[in-house]
Amino acid sequence: MKLDGKTALITGGTKGIGYGIAEAMIKKGMKVAITGRTQTTVDEAVNALNELKEGHCIGMAADVRNFEEQQQAVDAVIDEWGTLDVLIANAGLGHFAKIEDLTIDQWNETIDVNLTGVFYSVKASLEALKKSKGYIITIASLAGTNFFASGSAYNASKFGLVGFTQALMLDVRQEDIKVSTVMPGSVATYFNDHVPNEKDAWKIQSEDIGQIVVDLLKMPARTLPSKVEVRPSKPPQK
Repeated sequence: MKLDGKTALITGGTKGIGYGIAEAMIKKGMKVAITGRTQTTVDEAVNALNELKEGHCIGMAADVRNFEEQQQAVDAVIDEWGTLDVLIANAGLGHFAKIEDLTIDQWNETIDVNLTGVFYSVKASLEALKKSKGYIITIASLAGTNFFASGSAYNASKFGLVGFTQALMLDVRQEDIKVSTVMPGSVATYFNDHVPNEKDAWKIQSEDIGQIVVDLLKMPARTLPSKVEVRPSKPPQK
């Protein structure tokens, strides 16, 4: 894929991994739409991203748990630029607790955002991506292959997301749509209200994930890295 002028929709693009991907894409000349839960945070991110290249970013408030809002986001991209070439299903959250302490609301929110929300984003985008012979990239986690204590909801959502993405890849590959999932380990993001700082220097940075996504998009059409695991090269010793 020649990236200059291509269009992308990134869910959860106002900060962290989603913002890092948007930044990497815009630097390559792509036009990017981002979504977030509030218009205020979306507007702040859009203004910052347009400082890289004016007019290359738009944004709208859209909850991935709402299919109609996902469809409206896709329609906004088509109205603005005429086509959708790439979907980055990035929006996610985590609730971590032992099973006896995990609430029903926490379980439902984790599954609804991390798994059902991706399904909604893909479903809303599919017809446009068929026309453009586009690319779908989901942002999963190493928690989609490595389980851990107090991670029942998060593990379930990410194991499910990895399985969903791989099955999706098989469903649409003959439509000339590429599908990959990126599975990061420890990333310096704002996840669960964390604020990245100097102590996170050893972690994967959001711009690193942006570089991985750009590299995936630039792979030869005949080649598909369908699942990418990425981890810090040298984590602190315990």
